[in-house]
Amino acid sequence: MNFFRGVIGGQQAGAQPSGVETIQKLCDRVASSTLLEDRRDAVRALKSLSKKYRMEVGTQAMDHLIRILQTDSSDSEILGYALDTLYNIICSDEEEEQDESEDAAPVKSKNVAAPEDTQRRQEDDIGAQFSERFIQEPENVTLLLTMLEEFDFHVRWPGVKLLTALLKCQCAQVQGIILVSPMGVSRLMDLLADSREVIRNDGLLLLQQLTKGNAAIQKIVAFENAFERLLDIITEEGTSDGGIVVEDCLLLLLNLLKNNSSNQNFFKEGSYIQRMKPWFEVGDDNSGWSAQKVTNLHLMLQLVRVMVSPVNSPGATASCQKAMFQCGLLQQLCTILMATGVPADILTETINTVSEVIRGSQVNQDYFASVNAPSNPPRPAIVVLLMSMVNERQPFVLRCAVLYCFQCFLYKNQKGQGEIVATLLPSTIDANSISAGQLLCGGLFSADSLSNWCAAVALGHALQDNLTQKEQLLRVQLATSLGKPPVSLLQQCTNILSQGSKVQTRVGLLMLLCTWMSNCPIAVTHFLHNQDNVPFLTAQISENLGEDERLVQGLCALLLGICIYYNDNSLENYTKEKLKQLIEKRIGKENFVEKLGFITKHELYSRAAQKPQPAFSAPEHMLFDHEFTKLVKELEGVITKAVHKSSEEEKKEEEVKKTLEQHDSIVTQYKELIREQDAQINELKEQMCTLTSQKDQMQNTITQQLSQIQQHKDQYNVLKLKLGKDSGQSDSGQVNGLQLEELTLLREELEELRKQHALLNTQLAERDTLIANLKAEGVQSPDGLTAAPENTELLKELESLRGQVQTQAAEISQLQRERQEVQTRTEALAAVSGEAADLTKVTELENRLSAQTAETNRLQEEVRSLTESRAAMEKERAAATSTATILQTEKSKLQQEVAESKKEQDDLLMLLADQDQKILSLKQRLKDLGETIEDEDDLDARDQFDDDDDEEEEDDE
Repeated sequence: MNFFRGVIGGQQAGAQPSGVETIQKLCDRVASSTLLEDRRDAVRALKSLSKKYRMEVGTQAMDHLIRILQTDSSDSEILGYALDTLYNIICSDEEEEQDESEDAAPVKSKNVAAPEDTQRRQEDDIGAQFSERFIQEPENVTLLLTMLEEFDFHVRWPGVKLLTALLKCQCAQVQGIILVSPMGVSRLMDLLADSREVIRNDGLLLLQQLTKGNAAIQKIVAFENAFERLLDIITEEGTSDGGIVVEDCLLLLLNLLKNNSSNQNFFKEGSYIQRMKPWFEVGDDNSGWSAQKVTNLHLMLQLVRVMVSPVNSPGATASCQKAMFQCGLLQQLCTILMATGVPADILTETINTVSEVIRGSQVNQDYFASVNAPSNPPRPAIVVLLMSMVNERQPFVLRCAVLYCFQCFLYKNQKGQGEIVATLLPSTIDANSISAGQLLCGGLFSADSLSNWCAAVALGHALQDNLTQKEQLLRVQLATSLGKPPVSLLQQCTNILSQGSKVQTRVGLLMLLCTWMSNCPIAVTHFLHNQDNVPFLTAQISENLGEDERLVQGLCALLLGICIYYNDNSLENYTKEKLKQLIEKRIGKENFVEKLGFITKHELYSRAAQKPQPAFSAPEHMLFDHEFTKLVKELEGVITKAVHKSSEEEKKEEEVKKTLEQHDSIVTQYKELIREQDAQINELKEQMCTLTSQKDQMQNTITQQLSQIQQHKDQYNVLKLKLGKDSGQSDSGQVNGLQLEELTLLREELEELRKQHALLNTQLAERDTLIANLKAEGVQSPDGLTAAPENTELLKELESLRGQVQTQAAEISQLQRERQEVQTRTEALAAVSGEAADLTKVTELENRLSAQTAETNRLQEEVRSLTESRAAMEKERAAATSTATILQTEKSKLQQEVAESKKEQDDLLMLLADQDQKILSLKQRLKDLGETIEDEDDLDARDQFDDDDDEEEEDDE
C-alpha cells in the first residue's frame, strides 16, 4: 500500500519515477497481485493516469484491463474502474467536449485553426487504433454486452459509454459483432427502461450510433418495441417543449425510419402516425420560441417528411398520406402554416412538409386548396404562399419552399391545374380579388429574375402532362399598355426573350415554352405563326457566345426541335422538312445536336435531376426544374433522330408506322373480341355454376320433401291402424250406429206401415164380402159355367175384380213381409234403445270418429299437395337440366370460336414478325448502301404485304 501512496501523491526520497515507469509498475501489480484490494487500487491508479497518459496506459494496460473484466466480474467496483479506464483510452476528454459543443451549436465558424484540426485528427486516430485493438477479439464486445446486464450503476454506466465510444470509432465492425451476438440488441434495448435517467439518456446515444447505416439492426430495434418506448419518452419529456432528451429520441427515430421501408410500414401499421399529431399543437402566442423547441419541432417535421418522402415506394407514401389526413395531422400542419409568430426556419420546413404530405394525393390536395388564411377578407392559402414566392424581399429558402409546395399541389392533379389556368382566362378574372394566375403573371414579367424563374416554373407545372390546359392557356390575353391591343401570353413570353433579359429569366421562359409546346401541335402552330420566332431561335443557336449563354443556346435548340417533332405541317412556310432544311443551312445538323447536348452536360442539370425538391445554395443557381429534366431526357433522343432523318425516310417511317398502327388496331380488335368472349365464357360459367347450385339445392329440397312425404305416409298408416282399432272396439255401437233422428224416422215409417196395413185389411174385408155376395147369387166361374148374356158384363167385372184381388193379395203378402222386417227392426231398435240408454256415450264416440275422419282428410290433403309440389319440382329440374345442356353446347361453340380467334391472332403475330424482319433488313441495306434505293423487291414485298392484309380482311369478313 505504501507503493500506491507514493505513486499517487506521496513524497519519497530520491528521484520520482516517470509516468511511463509508474504505469509499468501498476500494470505489473495488476497482473501479479493475488489480493483483490491490490488489483483494485492499481486499476484505480491507472484510471487516474489514463487521461494524462492516454497512449501509455492504452499501450501497456489494455490487455490487463480486459483480463480484469474476465476474471473479476464479481467485484463491481474494480469493473467500474476498468471500464472507465478503457473509456478514457478510447475517447479523450477533448473529443467528448467537442461532441458536446457540436450538439449545442451545430453551425460552427469556418475559421478553425489548423493546429486544432491536426490535434483532433491525431486524437481520433489514437481512439480508432485502441478501438480496433479492443475488438480484435469479438469476445471482448460480447463480454461488454454481458456487463450491461449488471444493474450496478458503477458498472452499467461506464459500460454504456465505452460501447458508445467503440461504435463511434469502429461502427461497422462493432455492429457486426453485436448483430451475431445472442440477445445483443435486446440487452441494449433494456437500457431505455432503466429508471436512472443518466443511463437511459446515454442508452439513447448508444442506440443512435448502433443504428447508423445498418438496416438489419434497425429492424431488430424496431421490433423490440422501440417506437412505443421512444414515443412514450417524448410524451413524458414534454414533446416539442422538452429538452435534449426529446432531440435524442427524434434522432433515433429518424435513424430507424429513414430509407427503411420495413420500419416505415411497421410504424404506419402500428398507428404511430396518429401519435404524432399532438406534437404540432401550437398555441396562439408563438413568441419566444427557445432554440431547443425550434430544434425539436424541426426534427419532428423531418420525421413526417421521412414517412412521405418522394423516394419511398408510391404505395407506402400514399398510405401514409391517407393516414395523416384521416388522423388530422395535415390539418394541424396547415394550422402552423397559417399561424403568426412562427420562426422562419420552422415555417419553411412546415411548408416543405405540407408539400410532401399532399404530393400526388388527390384528397390531400383538395383539402389544401380549401384552406384559407386568417385574413380579412379570407384568402386561399395558395394565394398567400404565391404572394411570398414572387416577393423579392422574402428569404430565399422560403421562396424555394413555396415553389416546391405549389409544384406538389399540382403534381398529378389535373383538377388543380384547371383551377389555376382558369384564373387566367378572361371569363373568370375577378378585378376585386387577387388570384393565383394574376400573381404568376405578375411574377413572370416583374423586374426580379428569381421571380421570373419561379413564376415560369410554377406555370409550367400547371401545364404538365395536361393537353387541355395547354390549349386553354393559348386563350390568355395580356394588356401591355394603354392604347395598344392585347397580346397573347405566348407572344409576350417570346417578346421578353427577344429583348435579351437576364439568363435566369430567359432560362425560365424557355423551360415554360418547351413544357407548353411539347405534345401540343396547336401551341406549336401558334408559336410558328409569329414570323419572328424561328429566326430568333436560329440566330441564338448559331451564334458563338460565352459559357453563360451556352445553356440558353441549348434550350433554344430544344424549343426548335420541339417545333419540328410536334409539327402538324399546317403552316406551309414552317413544315417539318423546311425547318430541317433551315437548320442544315443556318446552323448545321452536327452543331445543332451539339448545342442541344449543352443542357444535359450542365452541372446544375444533374443536381436538379436527383430529387423533386428545389435545393439551391444561392439564387443564381436556380436554373433547372426537376420535372423539366425528365422532359429533356425524354425529348433529346427523339429530336436528334427527327433532325437527322430525310424526308424519304420520314415518309417510309410514316408508312410503316401507319401499317403497324393498322396491324395494331387489328390485333387490338382481336384482343377486345377475345376479352369479350372470355367475359362471356366467364359469365356462362358463372351461370352454369349458379344453375348447378340451384339444381343441387332443388335436389336437396326434393330429398327433404320425399322424406317428409314418407314421414307423413308413416304417420298416416299409424293413424289408419289406430282408427281401425277404435272402430273395432265400437262395432257394437256402430252396427246399429243410428242416431236419434234415424230412430225417429224409423218409428214414423213404422206407424205409416201400420196404417197402410190396416187400410189393406179393410179393403180385403170388403172384397171378401163382395165375393161372398156373388157366390150367393149363383154366379159360376167362367171356367165351368156359361154366363147368361145378361150376366156377361157382370162376369167381366168379376174377373177384373178377381185380378185386382190377386194383385192386392200379392201386395198384402209384400206388406206382410215388410211388416215382419219392420217388426224385426223394431225389436232391434228396442234392444239398442235398451243397451244405449245413455246418449252421451254415443255422442262421444261419434265426436271421436269425426275428429279422426277430419285428421285423415287433412293428411290426405297434405299428401296430395306434396305430391303436386314434387311433380312441379320434377318439371323445374327437367327444365334446369335442359338449360344446362344448352349452356354447355353454347360453351363448346364459344371455346371453338376462341380457339379459332387465337389461331388467327397467332397468324397475325407471325405476319407482323415477318414484316418487322423485312423492315430491319431494308433499313440495314439502306445503311450499308448509304443512299435511298427502292427496287422491285421492295415493291413486290410491299405488294405482297398488302395482299396478305387484303386476304386477312376477307377472312375476317
